[in-house]
Amino acid sequence: MLRTFKISVDGRPYTVTVEEVTDGPGIFIPRPGDMSVPQPARPAAPAAPAAPAAAVAPATPAAPAAPAAGEGDEVSPLAGVVVSIDVSMGQAVNEGDKVATIEAMKMKTIVAAKRAGSVTKVHVQAGDGVEPGQPLLTIG
Repeated sequence: MLRTFKISVDGRPYTVTVEEVTDGPGIFIPRPGDMSVPQPARPAAPAAPAAPAAAVAPATPAAPAAPAAGEGDEVSPLAGVVVSIDVSMGQAVNEGDKVATIEAMKMKTIVAAKRAGSVTKVHVQAGDGVEPGQPLLTIG
């Protein structure tokens, strides 16, 4: 089936004719600002044949769980990478002081102290990956 389209390249209009060589629905590309995007029906993927039992790869071990938080621990609120630890051992902090910054998906999250006291232990450093609930530092 031949189809004709009008296109513009660098501000110059062109009329092109193309031959459609596939069956089924095409790919719909919405215009900028178009919020109602119809989704074409997709055929189900064919099932993969079952592999013989001897050829199945061994299961990958699960990642180790984050250590449990203790009394006075300031924990990561989300999974991400430590950008900075903004306090040092022995430093006095007040409730609400910025103690660390975590980055996830190019967004930075500030971790604030939930209690006043002195930093007694720093568990992570800049560049470390962390999981939700993992202790970052301890305030005693």
